[in-house]
Amino acid sequence: MKRKRRNHSSEFKAKVALAALKGDRTLVELAEQFDVHPNQIQDWKKRVVESAGNLFSRGTESGGKNDEAMQALHAKIGQLTMENDFLERGLTRIHGPRGKKW
Repeated sequence: MKRKRRNHSSEFKAKVALAALKGDRTLVELAEQFDVHPNQIQDWKKRVVESAGNLFSRGTESGGKNDEAMQALHAKIGQLTMENDFLERGLTRIHGPRGKKW
């Protein structure tokens, strides 16, 4: 019987990856201890090493990009809301307040 697919929390992944980075135990030992596949541990460890450079970067650099993206998304939401309201008013004029049932 297959094991049900599990979703691990980010805290658990970080704990396992840091244990793998310590290097005092093998991947097989860690896999038995944490009950995950060794390839999964290797993947989490690789992701921690790749993103380690971003940990100490200034928050304003990435924050500015996020703010710009957030403003663009809010503008798009506003545009779509206005278009939806406009089309709804037009449909009400054509088919009445309840609209036409297809």
